[in-house]
Amino acid sequence: MVGGRVRIHGDSGHVELVADGALDPEDWYVKEFGGGVMVAAPAVFDHLFIQAPVSDYEDLEFVARAGIDPS
Repeated sequence: MVGGRVRIHGDSGHVELVADGALDPEDWYVKEFGGGVMVAAPAVFDHLFIQAPVSDYEDLEFVARAGIDPS
């Protein structure tokens, strides 16, 4: 979900974009990459697009839904 908090390679980040072919097959990210998520982690890198299936990306950990403070 957009805004969700994640940990990527041990650093904090958030989901900036979700490209889902089931929801929007005409989206240019879906056409170009086949779906996935854009993660922003400014302390480490600018943006990283992780292609679907996202669950296969072992260095990405879900922390909290958007608007929920995990602490």
